Amino acid sequence: MSIQLSPQDALIVVDVQNDFCPGGLLAVEGGDEVVPVLNRWIDRAKQDGAMVVASRDWHPLHHVSFKERGGIWPEHCVQGTPGAKLHPGLRLPEDAVIVSKGTGLDKDNYSAFDDTGLAERLRLAGIKRAWVGGLAQDVCVRATVLDALAEGFETRLIENATRPVDLTPGDGQRAVEEMRKAGALVVRNGA
Repeated sequence: MSIQLSPQDALIVVDVQNDFCPGGLLAVEGGDEVVPVLNRWIDRAKQDGAMVVASRDWHPLHHVSFKERGGIWPEHCVQGTPGAKLHPGLRLPEDAVIVSKGTGLDKDNYSAFDDTGLAERLRLAGIKRAWVGGLAQDVCVRATVLDALAEGFETRLIENATRPVDLTPGDGQRAVEEMRKAGALVVRNGA
């Protein structure tokens, strides 16, 4: 890999959970294909002294985002269920920071930065640059990248480490363009 990370970098792995992978309650097509790509990035981050962060949807029963409550999503990633667990193939280091989002009954949080304290935690650790991959490209990855930029972090989208939901065909590619226009650098090379 030609990219070098440093202790001023954070790799943010967004919502690579069982419910978003094939067989899950809200499966993203090819969602599990991001796991080996992200594992190479995790290995690189560990080798170069970068921080590894993993976000997860951690919803209570009857969460506002669920269709039963008028939301757009089927029930997914309910706290403590097998579907809410991070994908078993993901090789996170023991010191990875785990960020839970969407934990309140009446508020949805798409971004790993929304109501999690992540920005402050990264700043306290001296992080300047965020590298983001995971699920889904046009929902939580998009929100995380845009918030990382808004929080002042130099931000990179690892495009081949994401997959879109594509509720409307082309949503994924439109999200990539939106992130690029907002200031994110889009990279495709592996670790």
